[in-house]
Amino acid sequence: MKIKAKKKPGWQQREREYNEWLRSIGADIKPKKADKWKYEVLKSTPGPYIRDVPQHPSRSTPNAAVCSKPERKQYSGDYIVGIATMHKSNLVAVGAGDAPADYSTMRRN
Repeated sequence: MKIKAKKKPGWQQREREYNEWLRSIGADIKPKKADKWKYEVLKSTPGPYIRDVPQHPSRSTPNAAVCSKPERKQYSGDYIVGIATMHKSNLVAVGAGDAPADYSTMRRN
């Protein structure tokens, strides 16, 4: 239950003056439900809007080697003997002084 505020004498006169002042400045006192929702029919446009953007031609490069595929890198030394697989597919390079059997036992221990 909502408790109503106690109104002092003369409140009706003050409220009437306030409502007249609101009407004089063009404010709506209480909008009616019918006026609350206004629906407007949208007008169709003649077509899709296209923005005017200047078209700049692409730059032509006379040197085709700028975008060519790089040469494949290949190891040419003699220190790396092979590749061993450690825990969870971790690949490790095996050197010439290392024993490949050490890597295979590390994987199982």
